[in-house]
Amino acid sequence: MAEQGVEARRREILTAALALADERGLDALSMRAVAARVGVTPMALYPHVGNKDALLDGLVDLLLAELLPAARTAGPWHERLRAIAHAGRALAHRHPAAYPLLLSRPAVTPDAVRLVDALYRALLDAGVPAAQVPRLERLVSTYVLGYAIGEITGRFAPADPRRHARATAAGGAAPAHQELSGVLAQPPDWDAEFAAGLDDLMHVITGHVPSAESARRLSNH
Repeated sequence: MAEQGVEARRREILTAALALADERGLDALSMRAVAARVGVTPMALYPHVGNKDALLDGLVDLLLAELLPAARTAGPWHERLRAIAHAGRALAHRHPAAYPLLLSRPAVTPDAVRLVDALYRALLDAGVPAAQVPRLERLVSTYVLGYAIGEITGRFAPADPRRHARATAAGGAAPAHQELSGVLAQPPDWDAEFAAGLDDLMHVITGHVPSAESARRLSNH
C-alpha cells in the first residue's frame, strides 16, 4: 500500500508538471514552479521525481502512457498501426510544449517498451521479415513524430499567397515554385495529408512482405 501511495504521489507531481508545461511552456518548468503547483517545497519533490533531468524523463513516461490505449487496439495490423499513429499526432496537439521531449530524451521505461512492442507485433502480423521489423518501426515512429512536431512548431505553415507571389516574381530563381504555384496557393488539409502519408507507409511495409503474401495483404487493406 505504501508503495502504491509513493507511485500515486509521483504521478500527481508529474501530472502537475505536464499541466504547467501545457500552460506556460517547457522553459517555465523548474523544480520550484512544480513545487509551487503541488503546494510543497522544492526539496519535497526530490524523493519522488529526482532532479530536473529525472523530472523530464518522467514526463516522457507520462506522455507515452497516454498512447497505451491505442497500443491495445484490436483488429488487423494496419488498423493497429493507424490507431497508434493518430494517437501520437493527437498527443502532440494536447501537449505541444512537452511533446518534443519524445525526440530529445531516450525512453526505456515499461510503457515505452509496451508501445514499441505493439508496433513490432503489428509489423510481424503484416508478414514483415523479422530482420526488417526494427527498421520499419523506426520509419513509422519517425514519420509520426516528425509530422506532429512540424505541425505544433509551425513548420507546416498555412499557404501564404504573398510567399508564392514573391517566389513567382523571383523568376528563374524559383522555377519549381512557378510550376507549382497553383498547388502551393491552396490551403493545406493536414488531416488528409497525414492520412495519405500513412497510406504510403502501409505500401512500404507490404512491399517488404514476401511477394505472394504482399499482394494478398495489400488487397485486403
